[in-house]
Amino acid sequence: MIIFGWFVIVSVASMFYAIFKPKYGESTASAIRSLIKILGIGGLFAGIAGAAGGGIGGIALGGFIGMIVGYATQQVLGQAIDGLFLLLSKPFEIGDIIDVAGETDIKIIDINAMFTKALRTDGNIVFHKR
Repeated sequence: MIIFGWFVIVSVASMFYAIFKPKYGESTASAIRSLIKILGIGGLFAGIAGAAGGGIGGIALGGFIGMIVGYATQQVLGQAIDGLFLLLSKPFEIGDIIDVAGETDIKIIDINAMFTKALRTDGNIVFHKR
């Protein structure tokens, strides 16, 4: 059941990737695919816990496990959603030169759901975590 659930999660995530890639680009589509996988795994664990408990107790156990998974991934999912908003609003794109925190001429190298990767004028690569 776990293996079947994993294949369903991967298939749904790949479908969303294929839908979003032409319109929003590879980095946004990858972020959405990762978010779907994280949510799917949480739902899979909650469903398995609910099925193992059976009946009303199983529903309560599945809901409890879902709350635990949700609480444990709250910060990661929040950052991923913040990253998706950044990717969708596109205030800057890969290759743009921007000014950040008093530094000038910072070149954006990569943007994904969890961080932005930039190259400073001194040659150091920095990551901005959301």
